[in-house]
Amino acid sequence: MSTEQELLTKWRSLPQDKQEVVLDFVEFLGLKNSANKTPLGERLQQIRNRIVASGKHLLDEDEIEKELASRRGGLQDREE
Repeated sequence: MSTEQELLTKWRSLPQDKQEVVLDFVEFLGLKNSANKTPLGERLQQIRNRIVASGKHLLDEDEIEKELASRRGGLQDREE
């Protein structure tokens, strides 16, 4: 049985509400995948891959917020 056939068989065995959840998830994956297909998305992914390959630390959400606050604060100081 192919993967497609297996997926369809399992999907058909689900109740209607669960089938809709699966469909929503598949649509989400499609959108996520297509976002990386834009020239900007591809370029950003290449940049990220180079950073990861270099061993440099990627900022987490809190670190990004701190960096933004620091930079914004620095810009405000210069304008005054």
